[in-house]
Amino acid sequence: MNVLPLILGALCVMVIAYRFYGNFLASKVVVLDDNRKTPAHLHKDGNNYHPTSKWVLFGHHFAAIAGSGPLIGPVLAAQFGYAPGFLWLLVGVCLAGAVQDFMVLAASVRRKGKSLAEIARHEISPLAGTVGSIAIFFIVVIALAGLGLAVVNALKGSSWGTFSIAMTIPIAFLVGFWMYRWRVGRVVEASIIGVTLVLAAVIGGVWIPASPIAGWFTLSPNQVTVSMAIYGFLASVLPIWMLLTPRDYLSSYMKIGTIGALVIGIIWVHPDLKMPAFTQYVNGGGPIVPGKLFPFVFITIACGAISGFHALVASGTTPKMLDKETDARVIGYGAMLMEGLVGIVALLASCSLFPADYFAINVPVDKFAALGLTPVNLQALSQAVGENVAGRPGGAVSLAVGFAQIFSGMPGLQNLMSYFYHFMILFEALFILTTIDAGTRIGRFLLQELCGRFWKPFENQNWVPGTLISTGLVVCLWAYFIWTGSVSTIWPMFGTANQLLAAVALAVATSAIINTGKAKYAWVTFIPMIFVSVTTLTACWLNITNNFLPLAAAHPEKAFQAYLNVAVTLVIMTCAAMILWESFKRWYLILVLKKHPKKIHDKNQKDPQMPEYGCC
Repeated sequence: MNVLPLILGALCVMVIAYRFYGNFLASKVVVLDDNRKTPAHLHKDGNNYHPTSKWVLFGHHFAAIAGSGPLIGPVLAAQFGYAPGFLWLLVGVCLAGAVQDFMVLAASVRRKGKSLAEIARHEISPLAGTVGSIAIFFIVVIALAGLGLAVVNALKGSSWGTFSIAMTIPIAFLVGFWMYRWRVGRVVEASIIGVTLVLAAVIGGVWIPASPIAGWFTLSPNQVTVSMAIYGFLASVLPIWMLLTPRDYLSSYMKIGTIGALVIGIIWVHPDLKMPAFTQYVNGGGPIVPGKLFPFVFITIACGAISGFHALVASGTTPKMLDKETDARVIGYGAMLMEGLVGIVALLASCSLFPADYFAINVPVDKFAALGLTPVNLQALSQAVGENVAGRPGGAVSLAVGFAQIFSGMPGLQNLMSYFYHFMILFEALFILTTIDAGTRIGRFLLQELCGRFWKPFENQNWVPGTLISTGLVVCLWAYFIWTGSVSTIWPMFGTANQLLAAVALAVATSAIINTGKAKYAWVTFIPMIFVSVTTLTACWLNITNNFLPLAAAHPEKAFQAYLNVAVTLVIMTCAAMILWESFKRWYLILVLKKHPKKIHDKNQKDPQMPEYGCC
C-alpha cells in the first residue's frame, strides 16, 4: 500500500471537518461572541491571566497538548497494522478529540477560566466537582509521568539533544521579556529572533559531543528526571509570560515546521507501507501492546484521536490567555486537528519500516529472538544513523528512524540520515517537554483549587507559599513515577487514565449543553463519551488483571509498583464512574422529569456577562 492516498485523504477530511463541523460547533452549539469579555481581560494580572495574540496562543496551546501521545502511541499501535490506527486517528480527531477540546475551552472561558473540576461542580453537582478534582489530580500526575518518561528515554546520554533543549530556556526568557516588557506587541520581531536562536541551538548542538563541555550535558536517566523536575517547577511558579508561553510558542515553530516538512517529505517520497493493514496480533499476543485490538488500540493511541489531558490545558492555561471568544475555534478545534495529523504522520512513518525491523527496534533483543523474525534492513539502518538501534523499545527510536528514512529519501539528502535521526530524537524530546511545563502548572491550579476548599488562602493562585508548596508536591509525584517506572507499566496506565479523563470531560461538556437548553445538540459530545467510556473502562480492568497483577506475581521486586498502579487505576475508575453516574442523574432530571436542579452560585462570579452556570 502506498502512503500517498492515505496522507492526502487525511488532509482533505481534516480541512472539511474544520470548515463545516468546527463552524457548526462555534456558531450553533456554543455561539461564540466577541462582545463578551474573556477572563484574560476581566482578571488580567500579568501572571496567570494575560490577553495573548491568537497565533501566539495557538502556538502555546498546540505545544502544550502535543506531547508524546501523538508520536509514541501510534508507533506502538502499529503492532496491529496501519489500518486500525489510521482510522481511529482520523475519525476520532474530527468527531471526538477536537470536539472535546473546543467545548471544554468554551466552557472554561464562560466560567472565568475555571478548571474542569470546577466546571463539573457547577454543571453536574458538588459531588462531581469534588470527585473530579481527586480523579483529575491523579490523572495529571500519571499523564506527566508517561510524557516525561519518553523525554528521559530520548535524552539520556545525548549531549547534543540535552544542550539544544537546555538552550531553549534562556532563549524563552529573552523572547518573553522582548514581547511583554521591552518591545511590547512586537510579536513578529520577537519570533524572528527566537526562532533564529532556537535553530542555532539545534544546529550548534552537533559539535557538543566532541567539545570539552560534553560531560555537562551527558546525563543519566535519573539526572534527566531531576533536571526536568527543576524546569517543571520553575515554569509553574514564574509568571506565565516569562518562560512558559514564549518557550512553548517557540517550540511550536519547530513542531509545526517539522511536521509540515514531514508531510511534504511523505508526499514527495511516497514510500510504500511495509506493515500490513492488519497483523496477526489483532487477536492479542503482541510483543509491544499487551492485549487485543479492542480495546487496546484506543488507549495505546492516547492522543492524536482524543486526549483527556487536553481538557486540562483547555481549562487551565489557555482560557486565561484567550483574547476574544472567536479565537477559540482555531485554538481549540484547529490545534487538535494539527495533533491528529502528527499522529497520522508518525503512524505512517513507522509503518514504512519492514515489520521485522520495526519489531527488532521496539522489542528487547531476547524477546525478539522468540518471535522467529529475521531483520531485513536493520544493520543498514544502524550504520546509516550511526548507532545500534536494535532492542530500543518505547517507540521513540523506531519513529526517529522512520522519519529519518523519509527525509533521506528526498533528492540530495541521501547521505544525511544520521543528522536527520539525531534531529528527530531532539524533535521528539522538545515536542514532549513543552507538555511538562503546562501540565505542571495545571496540576498546581488543580491542587490549589482543591486545597482552597479547606483553607481559603490556597485558592489564591498568586499566593506565593501556596504556589511553591503545591508545585513542589506535583513535581515530586510525577518524578517519582518516572524514577521507578517503565514503558510497560506507565504507558498502559497513562493511556487508560488519559482516556477516562476524556470521558469525564465529554460528560461535563454534555451537561453544559443540556443545562443551557440546547439538548438537541448534546449528541455532539454524548456519542463520543459513550464510546470512550466503554473502551477505556474495559481496558482499565484488563490492565489490572492481565498486566499489573501478573507483573507483581512474576517479579516480587516490582510488586509495590504494580500494586500502586492497581490502586491508582481503581481510584480513577471509581471516580470516573461516579462522575458519569452523577451526570446521568442530572440529565434524567432535566430531560425526563423536566426539573432543573438548584443553580450552584459562586459568590466570586458576579459579572453579568457570564452565565451563572452553563458554557454556551
